[in-house]
Parts: sequence; C-alpha cells; structure tokens
Amino acid sequence: MSFPFTTANTVHRLWILFPVLIILSYGYGVGALNSSDVTNVGAIVNFNSRIGKEQKAAMEVAAEDFNNRSKTHKLILHFQDSGRDPFRAASAAEELIKEKKVEAIVGMETWQEAAQVADRAGNQSKVPVISFAAPTITPPLMQRRWPHLIRMATDASAQMKCIADLVSAYHWKRVVVIHEDDGYGGAVGTLAVLSEALRDVGSKIEHRLILPRVSSLSNPNWVELEELLKLPLIQSRIFIVLQSSLPTVTHLFRVAKKMGLVGRDSAWIITESVVSLLESLDSSDMSTMEGTLGTKTYYAKNTNSYAKFQNEFQTKFSEEDNSKPGIYALRAFDTMTIITQALRRMTSNSSTSNLQELLNTLFNNYTGLSGKMYFKEGGVLLYSPKFRIINIVDGKTDKELISWTPEVGFSPSLVNQGTNSSNGVGIIWPGNVTSAPKGWAMPTDEKKMRILVPGITSFYKFVKVDWSRQDSDEKKFDGFCIALFKMIVSNLSYSLPYEIEARNGSYDSLINLVQDKTYDAVVGDITVISERLEKVDFTQPYLESGLSMIVPENYEESTWLFLKPFTWQMWVVTGGILIYTTLIVWFLERPSNPEFGGPFKDQIRTATWFTFSSLFFAHREKIYSNLTRVVVIEWLFVVLILSSSYTANLSSMLTIKGLNPNVTGIEMLKRTDAKIGSDADSFILNYLEVVLGFKNSNIIEVGPQYNVDDFKSKRISAAFLELPYAEVFINQNCKGYTSTAPNYRFGGFSFAFQQGSPIARDFTKAILELLENGELKKLQTHWLTTPKGECANNATSNTPESLSLKNFSGLFVITSVTSTLCLLLSLVILMRKCQQQEADQGNASPSPSDESLWNRTVRIAGFINQSLSIPKGAPPFANVDEWSSPLRWDYTSTSNNPEHPQALMEPAQIEFIPQESIEQRQ
Repeated sequence: MSFPFTTANTVHRLWILFPVLIILSYGYGVGALNSSDVTNVGAIVNFNSRIGKEQKAAMEVAAEDFNNRSKTHKLILHFQDSGRDPFRAASAAEELIKEKKVEAIVGMETWQEAAQVADRAGNQSKVPVISFAAPTITPPLMQRRWPHLIRMATDASAQMKCIADLVSAYHWKRVVVIHEDDGYGGAVGTLAVLSEALRDVGSKIEHRLILPRVSSLSNPNWVELEELLKLPLIQSRIFIVLQSSLPTVTHLFRVAKKMGLVGRDSAWIITESVVSLLESLDSSDMSTMEGTLGTKTYYAKNTNSYAKFQNEFQTKFSEEDNSKPGIYALRAFDTMTIITQALRRMTSNSSTSNLQELLNTLFNNYTGLSGKMYFKEGGVLLYSPKFRIINIVDGKTDKELISWTPEVGFSPSLVNQGTNSSNGVGIIWPGNVTSAPKGWAMPTDEKKMRILVPGITSFYKFVKVDWSRQDSDEKKFDGFCIALFKMIVSNLSYSLPYEIEARNGSYDSLINLVQDKTYDAVVGDITVISERLEKVDFTQPYLESGLSMIVPENYEESTWLFLKPFTWQMWVVTGGILIYTTLIVWFLERPSNPEFGGPFKDQIRTATWFTFSSLFFAHREKIYSNLTRVVVIEWLFVVLILSSSYTANLSSMLTIKGLNPNVTGIEMLKRTDAKIGSDADSFILNYLEVVLGFKNSNIIEVGPQYNVDDFKSKRISAAFLELPYAEVFINQNCKGYTSTAPNYRFGGFSFAFQQGSPIARDFTKAILELLENGELKKLQTHWLTTPKGECANNATSNTPESLSLKNFSGLFVITSVTSTLCLLLSLVILMRKCQQQEADQGNASPSPSDESLWNRTVRIAGFINQSLSIPKGAPPFANVDEWSSPLRWDYTSTSNNPEHPQALMEPAQIEFIPQESIEQRQ
C-alpha cells in the first residue's frame, strides 16, 4: 500500500518545485528554453509612474511577438526600477551587465538617468544604451562622449516652440513657468529653450515657480505650496507646467483653484510629460484641471498595426482605467521592434555581429507606430514632428483641438478654431467659459485698477488736479487726458473698475511706480521714449510729439515792401527780358512802321516806350509786321502772368502783418549764448543739453503754463516745448509769438501700463478707433484749441515768400525762344531779299566764290543797314517781312499831294504794287 504514499510524496515534491521552474523559465520577463539561443536585454524604467508602466507593457508586447515568431532565437527582458534616481539607474545598469549579461539596455525616463547609465554601461562595458530621454540642449561633442548612446525622445525644442506659438496666438505677453525640483536641475535646459521661444514671439517669463519634491514636503496639507502660489506682485495669469510628478501636479491644481488662480482670466498649459501622467486619473481627480490646455505628439491611429498593438497592449495593461497607449508606449514598442530586427539580421548573417552598428542603421529611415524617424548624431528624431493641442474637458484628455508643425504653425487658425464652439471643438477655458482669457489679473470691484496721474503738468489743459477735492470725487481730475481715458473705458467691451490718484514728481518717477507695480497705469501727457519703453508698455500715441521752438515776433515796417513780391534775381531777369524784347520789336518794326522812324535815339525811345507801356496795356503804336505781332502776343502773355503774380503776392504781404521772429534758429541761440526756457520736469531739458548742445548755464527752468512774462522781461529769448504744448501756447498767446515746425520728432503722447498688460492692447485698439471715426479730433479741438474768434485776427508768421526765378523759369524760356526765332526768321527774309536784289543787278557784284567771307559779311550787313535806314519823311516800306510770298513788294502812295501828310502815315491809304507794274508804267 505504498502507492498512495508515493503518489502523495511525488505530488508534494512537484508542488514545491513549481515556483522554482517558473522563475527559471521567465526570470522577470519572457524566457527561452535553450540558453544558447537567448539574447538578454535590460530595461530600466520607473515602476511607479504611468509612463514607466506603459513602457514596460509595450516592451513586453514586442518581446512576446518576437518570441512567438522566432523558433531559433529568444529574447529575455530583465526589468529594473529606476525610481527617477540617476544613481539608482546607474547601479541597476551595472547589475544587469554583470549578473544578467545583457547585450543592450533600454529605458531611462529622464536625461540624468540616461547620462549616468551611458557612462557606466556604454563607455565602460561597450553595451548599446537606448534612452527614452534626451537633453533639451544638446551638449557639444556629445556623440564623442557617449558613442554607445542612442536617444529616442520627443524634440523638446519643437514642443517649446509650439507652446510659444500658443501664447502668441492669444497675445499673452507674460507667463509664469512652474516645474518640480527633481534635485538635478532637469528643467534648466527646457526653461532656457522656452524662454528663447517666448522671446521670439514677443513674450517673456515673468516668474519662475519651483515646486518642492513630494518627499521634501513636511506638511501633508501642502502649506508650503500654498505659500509659493501667493503672487502679490505677479499680474500674469498664464501658467505653464513644464514637468512634475503626478502627486505634485494634482495638488498644484487643487491649491491653485482654492486660491482663485484657476478662473475666468487665467489659462493653464501643461507639457506632454504631464499630460501622460494624467491618463491614470479618474474624472473626479481632474475636476480642478477643467479647461487646461496640453500638448501631445501626433501619431496615426487608423493603421492596422496600431490597432493590433492597441489590443495587445490593453490586454497586458488592463489594470489601468485608461489603457490606451500613449506616445511613450509607442516609442518603447518601436525600440524593441528595431532590437528584434537587429537580432534577426545577426542570426541570418553571421558576418554581422556588431549590434551597435545594426541599431544605428535600422533606426535611420525607420517608420514605426510613433512615425517616420531618422538617425543623426546619436539621436532618433521624427522627420516632421507634429503636436496636437488637447483640452481637458469633463475630466478627460482626449479632446484634441488643432495640430501644430514647425513649418506651418497652427493650421487652421487656433483663435478661430478655439472660439467656435458650434462645431464641437471650441476651447473650454478655466471657469467653464468659451471666450479666451486675458491672462492677466483683471481689475474687479473689490480690487480696482490703480491709475496714476501727474499732479503738476506743463499745461492744465492736459491734466488738471483740484487738490481741494477728495480722490473719490470725479471733478477732482479734469483735462484732455482724463476725458480721453474715460472715453476709452466707455468703449471697451468689458467693465474696467478703476480709481485715480495723483502724485507730484517727474514723469520718469511716475513711470518707475508702474514698473515696480505700485500702480497699474499712468494716464497723462507721457512722451514715449526708448528709455521708458524698457520699463512699461505704451499704448498707441494719441498725439504727435516733437521739439518746437517758441520765440517772440516784432512787426516789420518796410520801406521797400513793394519790391518783396519778387526776389532780386527775378527783377534782374525780368528787366533783361524787357530790354531784349524792346530790341526785337525795334528790329522787326523799323523797316515797315513809320512810327519807328527818325533818328536812332528816337527809334530806341519809341521801341522802349512801346514795350514798357505794354506792361500796363497802354501802348498805342500800331504794328505792321506779323513777326512783331507774334513777339508782342507772347510778351503780353508774360506781362499778364507777372503782373497777376506780383499783385497777388503784394496783396498777401500787405494783408498779413509782417511779423519776423527775433530768433532765426538754434545755431543763432548757441552762437549768442542766449537764455532759453525748458520744462524742469521734462526730458527735454536733458535733450537740449546732450543732443542739441546748449550749455547748461543757458537753460532756465520755467514753471508750468509758460508765462509770457519770461519773454517780456527778456529772461529768456526762446522756449523749447513739445509740439502739443507749443500748439496750446500759441492758442493762448496768439499775438506776438510764433513756433517753428518740429525738426526733432519723438514718440508721441501715450498712456503707460505694466509690461505685458493686455489692457494696453485694448486701449491701443480703442485709440485707433477714435482716430478713425474722428472722435479724438473732436475731443482735441474741444480741449486744446482756442475758442473761435479769440484769435481770428492773429498775425501768423507764415508770411508769403518772395517769388523766385524758379517759379517763372519756364515762362522766360518760352518768350526768349519765341523772340529769338522771330529775329532769326526776319534775318532769313532779309537775306533772301539781298540775294534777289543781287540777281536783278546782274554781274555788278562779284561771284560768291571770288568774294572773301569778310567782304560778304560786310556786304550783307550793309544791305541790312540799308533796309533799316529809310530816308527821312519817305513813305515806309510796307510788309517787307512778308515770309509767305517769294515776290518782292514795292510801295506807292495813292496821293502825291504834299498838302496831305496824313496820307503818308495811314496804312489804309497805302497801296501795294509789284515792281514789275511800276516798270511798265515808266
């Protein structure tokens, strides 16, 4: 009866040996039956994080797929827990190499872990190390330092640029960056890249909040965290969480919501590593994160390979509520897949035995579940990284809004996409609102916006403070700037509670009070300059600004005012044209016009009188030559233009009082060491000394309103004001003072806000609208312009200038050319007449070939002189200049009776008879 005993004993022994067989078969992973065909691979992950669990499950799926397909080779995974401790990870790597004889090590969630493992395992043992982390900023000569390290991680710089574009899309200028202290400065590189990306889009990090590690917190109520989140001087409400553990980030949102930092005016952005941690939370734990935005690396989910992997992954990862694989699981699966491909090649090809070289080759141009990747200098990167912006709604992170790529940015527009809730993809912001938050601590009825105004200004028309009234009295503050501020507030699309306070001091001191956040804004006649722009944000200037000089003027009594309409050059040229025209008329009319007969001096006197009297259209002499008519018509046109211009300019000079400034320019002031006035509270004082070069001893500080007594008492010779002040001064003192045009431009008058304030942008938009619809011009006219009629008879310094030769050069050229052409044409006609006369005389004259040039010239001149010399009292030679007929015309009188001298003078009694007819009569 020993059989039952033997059977029981055998069963008892087998039961004892069963756990031993399990351990020997698997050993923390997937085992192989034949040790000679087994490849050991070490994996170092964080067993306590969601990312580590996903990576572990994904690598197990890849190893099982390989072992199920391969009959000659098996893969065993040996897992070690890093606990996010670099030194623990390095110790685990040494243990895996020495005890498990691993041929490759994968994992490492942080770069600090990867660097330590690469030093211990890669450099010392020559074992390939594939990390799931990479430094944000790649160190120089990194590949030479860690030749056996392969980095397969998200491009952190691309993700930071995506976040920066998200900040820029909503015009947020200041952000608060939050990250957990890991003890090794892991966020320093990411923070530097984010800061640079924000700077490229015009934003900046206003505050950096470092959260303590969970283990370092002594109070379970997170009192330390609550103290850190008290931000009394931080106005920005845009929070970016770079990295954090799951307990820390959940308590962060819980405390922030309690303190009112997760509300209508705030926005929260979390990176992909934080989003992955939230996958394991239920909706109740994520209720405080409602409306938060996050980033996720895009990967295709509609492929058969992804569907197969997802089914296998969810089977192995079933203990989690959300068992869908993320990007970290996909990268882990792709990494193990490439390792298995390398093992297949090593098995099939005995000549290829270097695992490191195979891995480098296979990672290049490989397309896996995480995307198409390439290998470069030890790093595995995606060809075109693509991120998706997700919105946490109803405790879930699966609401994807829009995609982003480095080449295109957001497509389509994030703002349009985010505000369109009708299509189901509209953004839900903290506070369960659909309108984009300002990202700023906006004023409320309990905490109003503190507005500072200057207590003393250059001119009360801009800002006037009645110190006898209380600050709560609206009538205490008055002026153009106050009226403009109230008009802008009424045009805003939201309520803006505010309270106004006044302080005496320089404008720079007021700007400093806004910079240190004692006040929210300065409203007044603040000039935009580069130094102030570094401290505050200015709105669109509502008034132009520049340096203008005010000087007194004296009335000018001029004896020679009648000469001022023309310059002296103009008078000289006009006289020259008059003389030239006189000579042309005399030359053309002398042969045919009896009124131009007589002695030579009488001829010149008649021609001069004719031309001069035409200036007043009083000439009575008749014109016989058509060429003269052309000259005279052109001359009369010149006379008409000149006389009209002279009369108009002289009338203007007589109508407008002749005021001349005592000072003609800045150089004159410096040359004569004249005293000048300037506002003591303005940067103009420094500008006059440093830029324009005035001596400090010659600059006198004048009080507000610029009393004219300073000019009357000769205390100052000129005052330098900004353009708006100069216009107000001239309007108030419109008699006896003048201002110069501003040759030195400044930035204009504007309102100043704290840097990054979105209210400044809203004010800029409102100012532009007021400029476009003319309301600002009306307000300016009401406050800054003198009432109508008060300065209606003001004598302006814009006295008409004398007309110069340049104004009439074209007219003078035309009349000169016309007169010259008529003269030349007349000479041509006389030459033809001379030739005709020589032809009639036969051979009396020498042939042109035998005659010298000088003799010919003398002969032609004699003929012209003969033609111009008509005997005294003889009838004139009519129409000798008729260029339209080749015949030579002679003359005869219809009456030879000397008792009728009138017959010799009247052209109507002259009969023109050809010479041939005269010869026949003889």
